[in-house]
Amino acid sequence: MTQETALNVLKTGANVFLTGEPGSGKSHTVNAYVAYLRDHGIEPAVTASTGIAATHIGGQTIHSWAGIGIASSLSEYDVDRIATTEYIVKRITKTKVLIVDEVSMLPAETLNSIDKVCKAVKLSEEPFGGIQIVFVGDFFQLPPVSRQNAKIEFSFAASAWKSANPVVCYLSEQHRQEDPIFLELLTALRRNEITSDHRNILDRRIQEDETFDMSEVTKLFSHNEDVDRLNHAALGQVEGDMKVFRMASSGRDALVAQLKKGCLSPEELFLKVGAIVMFTKNSQNGSYVNGTLGEVISFDSASRYPIVRTRNGAEVCAEPVEWAVEENGKELASIKQIPLRLAWAMTVHKSQGMSLDAAYVDLRSAFVEGQGYVALSRVRTLNGLYLAGYNTRALEVHPEVLEEDAEFKTYSAAVEVRFEAIKKDELQKLHDNFVLASGGVIQKKEKKIKGLDKNGKPLPPNAGKKWSAEDDEKLKEEFKNGAKIGALMKLFGRKRGGITMRLEKLGLIEVTD
Repeated sequence: MTQETALNVLKTGANVFLTGEPGSGKSHTVNAYVAYLRDHGIEPAVTASTGIAATHIGGQTIHSWAGIGIASSLSEYDVDRIATTEYIVKRITKTKVLIVDEVSMLPAETLNSIDKVCKAVKLSEEPFGGIQIVFVGDFFQLPPVSRQNAKIEFSFAASAWKSANPVVCYLSEQHRQEDPIFLELLTALRRNEITSDHRNILDRRIQEDETFDMSEVTKLFSHNEDVDRLNHAALGQVEGDMKVFRMASSGRDALVAQLKKGCLSPEELFLKVGAIVMFTKNSQNGSYVNGTLGEVISFDSASRYPIVRTRNGAEVCAEPVEWAVEENGKELASIKQIPLRLAWAMTVHKSQGMSLDAAYVDLRSAFVEGQGYVALSRVRTLNGLYLAGYNTRALEVHPEVLEEDAEFKTYSAAVEVRFEAIKKDELQKLHDNFVLASGGVIQKKEKKIKGLDKNGKPLPPNAGKKWSAEDDEKLKEEFKNGAKIGALMKLFGRKRGGITMRLEKLGLIEVTD
């Protein structure tokens, strides 16, 4: 299913499960829907199953939103207590749309608890009290944490999921992996169809420590202790003075603690010139995204903030940014920190949701299904993948997920056929009816959703931006060295027309009608 069709489904107010492979545009589609709702005067509740995922989408954990805390299940007394807590009641009463990101990591029992609270507050026996529920995620990625090797209960097995009966929108486009051989390998892993040929491909990416420059790429490990050990050791080997940047915070203590736990930037960020770093948030001007790698080359003489040279050669001053929990446009808590972290190493868990140009991946101690798939699918190309090794568990997917995924695909294909048959004016009426039912406002002319073209497809990150003198020089060099238009589009993050028009203006090509 295309992102455009998925958006059309979401706008009807139907309960939806938005899924797809890594890089298929789940986050982009959700962001577009959130922008659409806000443009029509509807404030959605944006949540995620973990604190890390919540920081990626600028929301809060679903546990905090529903007031259930760390409880895995709720008694009738618990439900009554939560459903009479004033701020919880106000929050849920106002909510018309609830988005739950990284739903794969949410246990079934927890989802049932959220459903009970919503019903109690809304005084309705409809699923989630009549709120439009939007599940987002990919069950091939990291599963819920199980206690003492107990059976994993995926959220799709919850009675609340079944009663909500979400429309499945299985995105089929691919915006991350650019390598067809690597993409085929990842697809085979999803389908549990790894062959000896696939293993041979992976084996050829295994690096011998003595011949591999460990400073060039981010390293992903299964366990925290490996990450901390490597990052501290690597920074200690860098000569020069240490700079420390401390996180600032404001708001409710519990929410601040939640933001800190989920933030990829540490409370105390230690840096030196020469440190390998990763940006942990998307910039407003598109100069970096969550996952952009670089090296600290200096510190600004006035602000003292680090200057980072990214892998594409751009130099960026990393100024503090804010992570916040908001509700109905009001900020409840926030933290502010330089959007960087040491990037010699990180856990597979914390890498979920990121796109990396290159990664050194150690899967020799993988201990849960999906861990290997998450780690491998972070990387855009096979040439960017460097392996320390892998065990059998790293190439396993959960059999229950494999079976359920086949049904999700079948359901989604049928939905796509039905929606493509709906006339444009009829579809618009469905969209308008949901906006009105949710207390929103119908606009005579819908504003263009930021980041999407007129067809609802994602725009390149630099589309419409002015060309700098540095951009022009780099464009000239790449073109004269034989770079094709498609490669230039990816390199500069611009549309085909933007590249050709600039080449024409620089006198490098002549465009004819």
